[in-house]
Amino acid sequence: MTRLEEVEKNVEAMSPQELASFREWFARFDEAAWDEKFERDASAGKLDALAGVALNSHRAGKSREL
Repeated sequence: MTRLEEVEKNVEAMSPQELASFREWFARFDEAAWDEKFERDASAGKLDALAGVALNSHRAGKSREL
C-alpha cells in the first residue's frame, strides 16, 4: 500500500468530527505551503514578468479602481 493509499484509507475511516478537524488543519497547511512557494517565487523574480505586464497595462489606462 502506498503512503497516499494509507492516508486515503485513514481519512475514509474518520468520524465526521475528525474529518472536520482534518479539513481545517489541511486548509491551514495548504495555505502555508502556497504562501511559502509564492514567497520563494517572488524572491527569485519569477513573478517580475507578470508584474511588468500588469504595470504596463495600468500605465496604458487599461485598469480601473476596484
